[in-house]
Amino acid sequence: MRIHRNNWILIFGLLSAFGFSQDDQKLKDTLVKEKKLSLNVDIINRYLWRGQCWGGDYAAVQPTIEYEIIPKLTLGFWGTTNFKKEYFYPDGATYYKGYQEIDFYVSYQINDFLQFQLWNYYWPSVSKVEGVSNKFFDFGPASSQTIDAMLCFDFSEGYKYPFNAVVSTFIGGNDYRYDENDNPKRNYTTYLELGYTFNLFENSPCKQLHNISLAPAIGAVLNNESEYYSFADYDKPSLVNLSFKATKEFDLSNGISMPVSLNYIHNAASANTDFFGKNFLVAGISFGY
Repeated sequence: MRIHRNNWILIFGLLSAFGFSQDDQKLKDTLVKEKKLSLNVDIINRYLWRGQCWGGDYAAVQPTIEYEIIPKLTLGFWGTTNFKKEYFYPDGATYYKGYQEIDFYVSYQINDFLQFQLWNYYWPSVSKVEGVSNKFFDFGPASSQTIDAMLCFDFSEGYKYPFNAVVSTFIGGNDYRYDENDNPKRNYTTYLELGYTFNLFENSPCKQLHNISLAPAIGAVLNNESEYYSFADYDKPSLVNLSFKATKEFDLSNGISMPVSLNYIHNAASANTDFFGKNFLVAGISFGY
């Protein structure tokens, strides 16, 4: 999943060429420990985030870059684009036909099951839209940025019950509700998600069934008065992300992996789901090194 620094790659390649076999494994182990940078590219048939359909039913490409500064502390970049230039659908009102997003994040591993993440979501409109600011350092009510603070629980490895959970609260950027006088007030929109991972076929004699995971999840927006979640209820909590994801990972050797996934997602909100619907099927393929 991660690549070595260039100087380590060169050293390892020279040693391999000269046939040093006795210390080869020790050297490999050392290099694995020195991995700092990881690269990943996802290709999906449509982009859904917490039950929200950003970019309609168009395919998207999503690169990820992570760099480990010190053990437990990582900086990352994530992006997505569907390469469409039209912001609105033909009705002139439904937006996010063309969609792009550039996110920066930092994560800190508190212990073996709890991680803190801080994300800066930045989604500049693909065309100029009146009343929308695409300035990068604008975090006001009309901006295209949001700061998300998350606690991520993951018991998928080393625990009897491999469940996971996310607690997400927006603490900055475009997340405002308005009073009767149209005065903006920060909403602190909060999202909760619970999931579970099944690895049912690890002991199967059929090797083709190995590395298959099944992951159901349920996610809800608790307070959406800011209407940040466009395809959700605005005046009450709503279950926006009921999903069931199947993933099969293929090892392509030389440190390259290729997970293939199929995810069924149901948005159970009672309002604002008419245009895109409530049911989605997202297929994806990833390449990681």
